Amino acid sequence: MSHEIQRITTEAAPQAIGPYCQAVAHNGLLFCSGQIPIDPQTSAMVEGDIKAKTRRCLENLTAVCAEANTSLDRAIKMTVYVKDLALFGDVNEAYAEFFPSNVPARTTVQIAALPAGAEVEVDAIVALTG
Repeated sequence: MSHEIQRITTEAAPQAIGPYCQAVAHNGLLFCSGQIPIDPQTSAMVEGDIKAKTRRCLENLTAVCAEANTSLDRAIKMTVYVKDLALFGDVNEAYAEFFPSNVPARTTVQIAALPAGAEVEVDAIVALTG
């Protein structure tokens, strides 16, 4: 287990839109920055309902985890930020597709605004492998 701080970046997830990196690995944990529903190939916000947008956030986190040689199913703690808590059920439905078992701890928060006008953002703390 490395006690060094390693910054993680991948072209398979959207590039940071500010002064931060996609994730930082330290002491056996991967701290993933929040992902909004941007398609990394087009750099555009994905179209569709909140389920599609939540899936894209989680797909982006999956790519960041893969770059760090771990996977989202090793998530310890997730935070979901959503502009409209009335969509909580739809967010949960998409989220559950990524965590059919062994769900991580999670907090969901309604927030007034998110970067780039996003409707949802998800961040994660994930256990590294090895």
